Amino acid sequence: MNLVLMGLPGAGKGTQAEKIVEKYGIPHISTGDMFRAAIKEGTALGLEAKSYMDRGDLVPDEVTIGIVRERLSKDDCQKGFLLDGFPRTVTQAEALENILAELNRSIDYVINIDVDKDILMERLTGRRICKNCGATYHLVFNPSAQPGVCDKCGGELYQRADDNEETVANRLEVNLKQAKPLLDFYQEKGYLRNINGQQEIDKVFEDISELLGGLQ
Repeated sequence: MNLVLMGLPGAGKGTQAEKIVEKYGIPHISTGDMFRAAIKEGTALGLEAKSYMDRGDLVPDEVTIGIVRERLSKDDCQKGFLLDGFPRTVTQAEALENILAELNRSIDYVINIDVDKDILMERLTGRRICKNCGATYHLVFNPSAQPGVCDKCGGELYQRADDNEETVANRLEVNLKQAKPLLDFYQEKGYLRNINGQQEIDKVFEDISELLGGLQ
C-alpha cells in the first residue's frame, strides 16, 4: 500500500502514522527523516541538502524530490510506504507521480485527517509544561490535579510562546492555505479520502483500517 498522510497541526497525524506503520509493516517516511538519513549516508543529494540547511535556507524542490526518489527506491519500500510531510505543493505532488510511474507504482490513497479549525485551536493552545521537570499537560485532555501546578514535582505550569492563540491561529492559517491546492489536486485524481479526526484516537484508526482493508 502506497499512502500519503495529510492533516493540519493538532489533527493527530503522528499518532495515526505510528499505528499504521505498526499494523501494516510499511516504512513511515517523513521529510525530516529522509534528509537526516541522506546526510548521514553522505549521498550527493544529502550533502547538497545539508549545505542549504546549514545556511538556514529552504531545500529546493529538485533536491527534495531527488531524495524522495532515492528513498522510495530502497528495498524496504517494496511492500509500500507512508509518506508524511511530502508532498507539500502541487509541483511536488506532480513530481511524486512521475517518480512512482518510473518505479511502476502509484498512490493508493491520500489520507487526510480532517479536524475543525476551532477544535485544533483548543488542542494546540491547551498544552501546559512544567518549568521544573518538563512534564506536559493539557487543560482539556490531560489536566493537572491542581490548576497551574505539576502533579509530579509541584512546579509551576506555563504555556509556551508558540502555543498562544495568535501564533497557533497564524500557523493553522498558513497550513490551510498550503494544504488546499494539494487536497484539490488529489481530490481530482480520485486518491483523497477524508477521515474524521474529531473522534476518539482508536475510532479514527478503526476508520483508517477499514479503508486500508481492501488493499491487503
